[in-house]
Amino acid sequence: MRRWILCFACALALLGCRDAPREMLSGYAEAEYVRVAAPVGGTVLQLSVARGDTVKVGAPLFVLEQESERAAREEAQARVATAQAQLDNLRKGRRPEEIAAVRAQLAQAQAALSLSQANLERQEQLVARQFASPAVLDEASSAARRDRARVAELAAQLDVARLAARPDELRAAEQAVTAARQALAQVQWRLDQKSQRAPVDALVQDTLYRPGEWVAAGVPVVSLLPPANIKLRFFVSEPMLGRISIGQSIGATCDGCAAPIEAAISYIAPQAEYTPPVIYSRENRAKLVFMVEARPNPADAMRLHPGQPVDVRLEGVAGKSP
Repeated sequence: MRRWILCFACALALLGCRDAPREMLSGYAEAEYVRVAAPVGGTVLQLSVARGDTVKVGAPLFVLEQESERAAREEAQARVATAQAQLDNLRKGRRPEEIAAVRAQLAQAQAALSLSQANLERQEQLVARQFASPAVLDEASSAARRDRARVAELAAQLDVARLAARPDELRAAEQAVTAARQALAQVQWRLDQKSQRAPVDALVQDTLYRPGEWVAAGVPVVSLLPPANIKLRFFVSEPMLGRISIGQSIGATCDGCAAPIEAAISYIAPQAEYTPPVIYSRENRAKLVFMVEARPNPADAMRLHPGQPVDVRLEGVAGKSP
């Protein structure tokens, strides 16, 4: 009889061990929000989303007033046009009318040179026959040299009129155009930043400002929650650290969840969250807890809400050991 009772007790013990629930850890869902802000300040002109909306990447979120930036852009565009016109003018040389005037002056000088050259030849013959004094010959020679120099001067002016500006002037004008375009790009960037769009597919968690309110530079206006930014956070004791590793699959359940949630451990805190005010010993090591974070599958993440309590099993959804 005693032997039968002992066997029955062992069977109950084995059955209890088999049906004993797995070790559960308490945790909660945590969110990493994407807070969208403009790097320049201004009054909220338009708010395109509301709390609870679902937006796709590139969807408009909000617009700040843009009057000053638009005026600055028009001014910068005018400066670019002015600098470009000055550069084009330096590359072209003088106007056709100015070149025509120099050509006409050159023709006059050439006619005067022809006359003075002919007069010089006549005076040389007269002086050779002693019909004129050497002083008259000197005057004719001087007039010919003067007219010849005038022709050379106007010919050089005509060549210069056809040329563009000097290389140094052209480089300076090109740099002025580049500087004006960079200033325009800066103004355009500021104008573009007044209109913000969704950087990712996400849920609009909250809107922090309303149309008509002033927003300082860098202050968030809309808070987004992408599904990929929802994670599970739980704590394990120091003796359990050896049972977990980065990338390990775990299972979690929550109130109202129709099926378990599968996740992968993405972070293990390197330091304890709580340290007892006593010297470490084998008896108090269990008091040390370490924070662990796990990323659920994107489909499972949609079922979680930030702050929602969850129960975590280290064995995973399928109940397999890591």
